[in-house]
Amino acid sequence: MALTGIIILAASSITYLFLWGKLFPFSPLIVGFTKHELSNSVIYVQNGATWQSCEKLDALIPTVQAFHELEFVKKPRLFIFRDRTSYLRRTTSRARFYAYPNGRLIISPWALQEAQEGTISLEIYIKHELSHTLLYQHMDLLSAYVHYPRWLLEGIAVFSAEQMGTSWYPSQGETYALIQGGAFMPPASFGTKNEDQIQLDVPYRMTFIYSEFACLVEHLIRTRGKDQFLRYMKRLLRDVHHDAVFAEINGIDFNVVIQEFKVHVMQSTP
Repeated sequence: MALTGIIILAASSITYLFLWGKLFPFSPLIVGFTKHELSNSVIYVQNGATWQSCEKLDALIPTVQAFHELEFVKKPRLFIFRDRTSYLRRTTSRARFYAYPNGRLIISPWALQEAQEGTISLEIYIKHELSHTLLYQHMDLLSAYVHYPRWLLEGIAVFSAEQMGTSWYPSQGETYALIQGGAFMPPASFGTKNEDQIQLDVPYRMTFIYSEFACLVEHLIRTRGKDQFLRYMKRLLRDVHHDAVFAEINGIDFNVVIQEFKVHVMQSTP
């Protein structure tokens, strides 16, 4: 009887976590949300939320696919939450938006409020996160969590969403000026234990870093061509050896291109 009770308690706890707790983003059963099946996406709106612009978000999908020249393997699933308490209870993130490697994208209620107030562009932020979602659908979980370069993932998202110069993100010119002033995050250090050791005298650390990576993506596309950049981006979806892939496709060592980019920035007029 004691063992049966333990099993029942464990099963109940796991069920709670999937339906109303931290495992909700991975739950096969969605409770408390209204499902909207659209042409390009599936949008879940929590009961009681006042959101009524599902078609506007759905229309962003083709533009994301067009830049990446990739199609979603399956419709991305977007979740719109009613209130902060529900969002924090049922997700593992405190960010405005978060794209999970399983194809689900969660949208916080305060992001919707900021968009309504004009602080952020909801469309730009959603396109940023959909970039992650699209690439995640073409890689395995180990690549999504470990192997795919984090700098490249964020650089592609910011550049493709045209996010530089909006909200707290510095424009390309402002980013160049900050780099000229000594700020620079080495791509290889991002997302590692060395990241916090890099001192950056910038107004907003993370948005500068993301804009820097977007500038590097822009540099690669401008100097090597978009077709070549996309071959590099897509090859890494299935090949974990970044430096070898970069050298094979671009005919030059990645670290040499980093120095080339820095020289270009230092010689540019903001």
